[in-house]
Amino acid sequence: MKRALRQHAGGGRAWTRALPRWAAPGLLAALLAACGTFVDRPQRPTLYDFGPLALATAPAAGPAQPPLVLPEVEAGAALDGSAVLYRLGYADAHQLRPYAQSRWSAPPAQLIRQRLREHLGRQMVVLNLGEAALGRDGNARPRVLRLELEEFAQHFQSESASAGVLRLRATLSRNTPEGERLLAQRSFSVARPAPTPDAPGGVQALADAVDTLAGEIARWLGQVAPAAPAPAG
Repeated sequence: MKRALRQHAGGGRAWTRALPRWAAPGLLAALLAACGTFVDRPQRPTLYDFGPLALATAPAAGPAQPPLVLPEVEAGAALDGSAVLYRLGYADAHQLRPYAQSRWSAPPAQLIRQRLREHLGRQMVVLNLGEAALGRDGNARPRVLRLELEEFAQHFQSESASAGVLRLRATLSRNTPEGERLLAQRSFSVARPAPTPDAPGGVQALADAVDTLAGEIARWLGQVAPAAPAPAG
């Protein structure tokens, strides 16, 4: 298009001389605007999160939960970015692939921790790692829940069927003057069906998987017997 403009402005001056002087600049501006409509502009990726948390229902009666320290969720290099990932189980299940125009609004590990904190905060006090001292009740010290994210991707069983798969390992310990003392450890695996075989469907399935995981972790924490308070000394 620019080459065409140079030709019109150079070798083809005869037709511009036939126009009034005030018309030539306007015509050139119109041609430049037309050129702009043919330029491919990069498409901005669509950003996703887990959406608003559902309204809380009345919790079942149970023993009071001690305060919980929730550090940042650890994740491997493949899950450290913001890409929405998927696997083609029917073609090559060993390869993680990113959607070209879909991104999480933050790395999945951060979004998962934020969501778990919202869920667990309905049943207990949830603290950051640097706030552990705030959770002390006399000689008792708060528990620490460390999470390691192992899988967070949409798995395709076929071209039209897929599920959001979430796997992580949870380690529960107790803060003591000598350091953290292991209480329990468990691996969690959750799969939720995707409503559509695309990025929006995968995002919905993965968000559902996180909410399901939060309920499973809450029940697990309630089942793990809290450690006895450290003796006063």
